[in-house]
Amino acid sequence: MIWSMKKAMFVCMLLPAVLAVSCEVTYNEVKEFPPEEDIPMVRLDEVAEILSMVPLHTMQMEEVHDAVTSSSSNGYDEEYTMRNLFEAPGTGVGDNSETRSGKSYVKPLWKLIDEQVRSMAATKALSMDPDSFLKALTDSDVQIYWPFSEDWDGSTMPVVTFDPEDGASANIGYRLTVEDDGSRHVEEIVVDEEMAKEVPVWVVNRNDDAGYTSLEMLRREDPDWGEGGGAIIVNPKNTSRRETRSGLRTLVLKDFTMNRNYDSWFAGASEFFVKIGYLEDFTASTEAELRLYSPTVTDFMIVVKRKHVGVPQNFNALLMSDWSEKADACALMITEDDGGTKTEWTSKAKVFVAGKSYGVEITLPLNERDDIVWRGKLAYDWFDECNGESWPFGDVDLTFEIVES
Repeated sequence: MIWSMKKAMFVCMLLPAVLAVSCEVTYNEVKEFPPEEDIPMVRLDEVAEILSMVPLHTMQMEEVHDAVTSSSSNGYDEEYTMRNLFEAPGTGVGDNSETRSGKSYVKPLWKLIDEQVRSMAATKALSMDPDSFLKALTDSDVQIYWPFSEDWDGSTMPVVTFDPEDGASANIGYRLTVEDDGSRHVEEIVVDEEMAKEVPVWVVNRNDDAGYTSLEMLRREDPDWGEGGGAIIVNPKNTSRRETRSGLRTLVLKDFTMNRNYDSWFAGASEFFVKIGYLEDFTASTEAELRLYSPTVTDFMIVVKRKHVGVPQNFNALLMSDWSEKADACALMITEDDGGTKTEWTSKAKVFVAGKSYGVEITLPLNERDDIVWRGKLAYDWFDECNGESWPFGDVDLTFEIVES
């Protein structure tokens, strides 16, 4: 059974009844959604070819650099979506009317693309008519990914390539060279990740994270999330915000370390989606009281760049605000997303109240091709024994901590 989105991680906390005796976790129903409406598919190789032919200058390079830098500072990958490129030049994923700098560009990149597309259409070198192509490109999930963009020297032109989407480590690319006399020519070369570390490389790939809110954005929107790192504990959105009281023990996911990249470097960084579902302060002893309970579900995303493999990422997310013997076990699932058909995964807790069994369901979205990194149940006593220590869960190391106040 698999679920979640790109490079995702799921922790499901199920709190048993105080007066009841046991809580059994089962994994059951998967519901499939109808397919989304078909839209014209824009080929990545075609977009890369177009970008290699437009007359790029430093101003367009600066525009793309502004966008990918902003995306990165907002907690996303170094990416510039085509929607932003056409509708809000220079803005990154996560930018809005309040965070955009308002910087204008004399000739933004979209104008060069528009001119090139119409020129190609005139010679019938395009897969569809220019207006349809430009609309499909704007509405697509296509983007420019610029790894190691922080190392750009401010002048070197990019090598343009695309994600072959087959797991390959190298692909053809187009190197733009501008001579002293102003003449320009494009050379076809082989591009790999080592080259991307040495010279600017634009990878045309597909976006996986723009539709989600990163952990960094949640921290900006909600002061209770804190700044991360150190001893600060951040509270997942939509969980209860109860006053801290003496003797309260809270379960925290302190940090995690990704020990390998799952996909080809053309696909970019790893986006981990953390989804938490649990029953908080479950004290029902009658069927009527049971009906008052509904699962608490929260989710957030943290991006780990490829160069941070093996480097612990500060997380400090509060998983359960009242961690006591009432919570005798929890279920932990870590998955890596590979997309696919959208479905729902339902986790059912069988809660026994007054000798009767009742099912409480927690429904979470997933994609059919997700890979399970690790899944299992962890006992309450285990967290006390391993408090503050890093432990391997498949290809991810997690550090849990119990904080007492």
